[in-house]
Amino acid sequence: MRSEETTTTTSETVRSSVGQDPGPPATRAWTMRLLVIGIVLSALNLRPAITSLGALLEEVRDGLGMSGSVAGLLTSVPPLCFAVFGVTAPRLARRFGTGAVVCAGMVAITAGLLIRPYAGGTAGFLAASALALMGIAVSNVLMPVIVKRWFPDRVGSMTGLYSMALALGTSVAAAVTVPMADALGGSWRTGLAVWAGLAATAVLPWIPFVRDRGATPAATAVRQEHAPVEAPARGRTSAGVHARVETPALRITRSRTAWALAVFFGLQATAAYITMGWMAQIFRDAGVPASTAGLLLAVTMVMGVPLALVIPRVATRLPHQGPIVLALGACGLAGYAGLYLAPAGGAWAWALLLGVSNCAFPLALTMVGMRARTGAGVAQLSAFAQSTGYLISIPGPLLVGVLYQHSGGWGLPIALMAALMVPQMVVGVLAGRDRTVEDEAAAR
Repeated sequence: MRSEETTTTTSETVRSSVGQDPGPPATRAWTMRLLVIGIVLSALNLRPAITSLGALLEEVRDGLGMSGSVAGLLTSVPPLCFAVFGVTAPRLARRFGTGAVVCAGMVAITAGLLIRPYAGGTAGFLAASALALMGIAVSNVLMPVIVKRWFPDRVGSMTGLYSMALALGTSVAAAVTVPMADALGGSWRTGLAVWAGLAATAVLPWIPFVRDRGATPAATAVRQEHAPVEAPARGRTSAGVHARVETPALRITRSRTAWALAVFFGLQATAAYITMGWMAQIFRDAGVPASTAGLLLAVTMVMGVPLALVIPRVATRLPHQGPIVLALGACGLAGYAGLYLAPAGGAWAWALLLGVSNCAFPLALTMVGMRARTGAGVAQLSAFAQSTGYLISIPGPLLVGVLYQHSGGWGLPIALMAALMVPQMVVGVLAGRDRTVEDEAAAR
């Protein structure tokens, strides 16, 4: 892998060759700082809509009169929305600009989180949740694209920063939602609605870029051509930051690596959403108090904070990411075994192990950036892998709810979780091979 210490001279040469004015250094620095702030704040808001609900799922079920199967459907809504809306992200970015789409996504998250607790009834709750998840879906897809285009020689470190912020938002929402709901009068509705405030702050950094539609086609073409060797993006202009995503003539479905990555993404998403939706309930049914169960879920999520920074850096330095896939999978199998044998007795250990296993997500994002050569290739691969993967993950949380309701316990659901970890490890090894989707698609 290339070092992340490439000089700024290369970047300046590329911009000069297409006639771009890099602008004053102070403006460039301000633009890039604002972009990093926008990425971090956006990432913080990509999971609280889900984990805050997981922490209060029992109260929401009682308040809305849901059965276990309907609650399972509720936990399947996130991957469904990610699959349906995520695939539209590249097209929207081409038409409106990446900055405008991400900004609109943050607005949708804010509105959905504010409306859903007070929408009235299960249907309204689901509809408002879908609005928030639509904003999350398009941002999910576009974040790797932004990282690849504007930090091409720092894919590992920037993906790690983004993933760390995502894990932090996930874990904080799981940990404080129940205590915060109690402090605000004991209402689950207030405990869920308060997260709209965090989402609203994420709108602000993207507002200056909403009207930026990108650079000229020539500039875009050169940036794509030079993406693998481009230097740190410290000198990019605000107009360039939100360049339209130009889709190359690439038949992504011809790539075996793209399919392997999509299935890997889908299986790790299945495990993640089962964990976020049901793990707190598993501990509560084992006799763990509700507040402690929320903390255990938070521990699982917070493991992604340090590891999300480390794993992408390690992954970008390895020719094959298979060993990382196997290590994470082994932790997951051990965690599920513990949940089955002694869910309350070893609760903290199982939460830690499953937290390590859930770090397959930042690894998958890193591999998206590594398995394509250009920003446009990453856009297609990200949309394909995430949309297909989330589609694959839809039945998992729903099936867990059905098995739980009809078996009267957690034995069968946990066995299902462990069984799904095996194919996840297999396809992860295949996706981790050192090759690009452009080469595979062209060769077939």
